[in-house]
Amino acid sequence: MHRHEPHDIHDHFSARDDRAFGTSVALNLGLVAVQVGFGYYAHSLALVADAGHNLGDVLGLILGWMGSFLSRRKPGGRRTFGLRRSSILATLLNGLLLILVSGALGWEALHRFRDPQPVQGGVVMLVAAIAVAVNAGSALLFLRGSSRDLNLRGAYLHLMGDAAVSVAVVLSGGIIWATGWNWVDPLASLLVMAAILYATYELLTESLDLLLDAVPSGVDLEAVRLWLRERPGVTGVHDLHVWAVSTTETALTAHLVMADGHPGDRFLRDLALELHSRFDIEHPTIQIEVGDGTECIFEPDTAL
Repeated sequence: MHRHEPHDIHDHFSARDDRAFGTSVALNLGLVAVQVGFGYYAHSLALVADAGHNLGDVLGLILGWMGSFLSRRKPGGRRTFGLRRSSILATLLNGLLLILVSGALGWEALHRFRDPQPVQGGVVMLVAAIAVAVNAGSALLFLRGSSRDLNLRGAYLHLMGDAAVSVAVVLSGGIIWATGWNWVDPLASLLVMAAILYATYELLTESLDLLLDAVPSGVDLEAVRLWLRERPGVTGVHDLHVWAVSTTETALTAHLVMADGHPGDRFLRDLALELHSRFDIEHPTIQIEVGDGTECIFEPDTAL
């Protein structure tokens, strides 16, 4: 028993998300080229590090875009859920990519501490300020969708993190310009690395949970169990499973014990509608059992 959003609304969301990904990729690619060019010109590792951070996010955005596209492919053949889980894979790869980028930046920063290079602080400030505007503007494109899709939330968090990191680079450029302390540049690079790791941790753990079929963080399993148990005629609930089909869709299977017999299709339809509206569960599958539930071979010990 399933309930889906109307197709015209879903398609509208998809088109808007595609525009957000395309615009952000284009803006950030241009930004990376500017940062690398001026980073070498100004001898600023912090600026080049910020460019590397943004390049990692460009690749992450492309992965997220591909995941968003593949997750909308219709089911067929052996893939009865289609390719919806590609968006979860894209989120995981995005996080891993950012960790690799942060490691490379940290290694180079440690070398720069031993051999600080003269840095043109004014150039660093100007280019980093442009990066703040580009990243913040790109992040706003994903703001609306970030509450309903982990993949889009990953893009939003990364871009906002980029904007915050670029603010730190602006400040480092200002300190260097005012004081001539060139060691501030590799220090800012280490701060960039720390920001990447901090922003990536939650994204990685949540995407790993989803890949391992854990209950999505937005769903309270015990609340779902209690609500099902309180339905009229239900005397027991067991073999309850809730997992993510994609970064936007959640599935549920459960056995309901109803001693008075099968309640009919209307009951199942209303149950599906309520599961969607209360818990945002898109794909509920319910098995009705007549009796006390002890005959079920699937986890009868979990019956309530």
